[in-house]
Amino acid sequence: MYDQNHLIHALRAASAGRDGDTFARLPGGETVSFGALFAGAERMAAALVALGVVPGDRVAVQVGKTIEAIQLYLGTVMAGGIFLPLNTAYTAAEIGYFIGDATPRVVVCDPKRLAETEAIAGAARVMTLDAAGRGSLRELADAQGGFDPVQRDSGDLAAILYTSGTTGRSKGAMLSHANLASNSQVLRDHWRFTEEDVLIHALPIFHTHGLFVATNIALLAGCQVVFLAGFDPDAIVEAMPEATALMGVPTFYTRLLADDRLTRERAANMRLFVSGSAPLLVDTHEQWEARTGHRILERYGMTETNMSTSNPYDGERRAGTVGFALPGVEVRIMENGAEVAPGEIGVLEVRGPNVFQGYWQMPEKTAEELRPDGWFITGDLARQAADGYYIIVGRQKDLVITGGFNVYPKELESLIDEMPGVLESAVIGVPHPDFGEAVVAVVVPSAPGLEAETISGALSGVLAKFKQPKRVILVDELPRNTMGKVQKKALREEYAGLFTG
Repeated sequence: MYDQNHLIHALRAASAGRDGDTFARLPGGETVSFGALFAGAERMAAALVALGVVPGDRVAVQVGKTIEAIQLYLGTVMAGGIFLPLNTAYTAAEIGYFIGDATPRVVVCDPKRLAETEAIAGAARVMTLDAAGRGSLRELADAQGGFDPVQRDSGDLAAILYTSGTTGRSKGAMLSHANLASNSQVLRDHWRFTEEDVLIHALPIFHTHGLFVATNIALLAGCQVVFLAGFDPDAIVEAMPEATALMGVPTFYTRLLADDRLTRERAANMRLFVSGSAPLLVDTHEQWEARTGHRILERYGMTETNMSTSNPYDGERRAGTVGFALPGVEVRIMENGAEVAPGEIGVLEVRGPNVFQGYWQMPEKTAEELRPDGWFITGDLARQAADGYYIIVGRQKDLVITGGFNVYPKELESLIDEMPGVLESAVIGVPHPDFGEAVVAVVVPSAPGLEAETISGALSGVLAKFKQPKRVILVDELPRNTMGKVQKKALREEYAGLFTG
């Protein structure tokens, strides 16, 4: 009965007829079967329809990581809705923008945030789901029966993920059923996932990596997951002897390297460690191989394209590179309207079935970044080695990626520049051994007496923690070129050793 819904059909195919087989192993020993997973998703879909959701409606979700949250994702797609996951660290002010822009039919939040969410929800119905998978939405879903997924074709939207621009205004990347299904199918095959695998799932599920890579691949392969609410080194190390794969961000690997229990023997049953969402330091790569005997497989992707390149499964997994274009995906490096020669730096562009459908209600921005012939301008600076490996060398728009999360300097600079006693500011990212990059705010006071702690304190109440600067530095002036433009490259070079020595 799932045939009529493109993405759900793809995600269910590998476990069809295997209802009793285990999908998720939860902390404490409880398990969730494939049959229970999809039955719960059907009840979620029925609950959403009862709340008024019709095909094309958005369902905004800011909740903890639970099996019920996965069922909500699947249920939204079953109901023909568009899933809109939101970072659990976002403040009410930040959530208000997303709700105002996407105008969801339903907003699902943690019960602890019910009052503040209702205050900004507008006409949306607000439901709750807590860290244990309970709440008003779960109660409504439990009262429902089965559900036949709504007809949705490959080009219909399945999700919107917000990704900010350097102007500070967030953009909703529209992802179709085919975008998500095709990319996950390619990754499943490229990384050799089968029903025999056991994936340690410790990533959050409000962005591409944890939801559309880890979860979708596991479902498409029909394999098991060790389902963790978050990064838990004890649980990960304990799970390794019976698991086969781990997907993580660089922070996972640096913190696991600090654990003496991480040994070759402990990792002997593992076949694959994947890293992404932020650059992996070469030193981390080398330390991991020395400790475990495994080379981490690094890949490259972004919200608008899902995954575009990957180091090979067989062959050299080269530290400091993101490998080659995935099957069916085209990648090129452009400068001044022409493709550059190998070794030269330019802007990376991507084309393929993985590339998004444009930005929600932003046709002008879509036209700027998505060419009529399907090439997406990523804004990342890259070069290609003589033997084909791609190397990301920087970000054209000064994006900071810290712990796998995107931070856009303009958003912070706008807030800092409005503070009393501030003349101007520049926000940069510098190398950090744990987070890949750390956010640093370089601030010029307008008068004596301004304290760095004052700025940090003011930001803590309005920004998610991962966006807050790990260091605020007060300076007399910012470096500028002859045209008066602030030279962030010079600042990054000056403070490059702030956290790494």
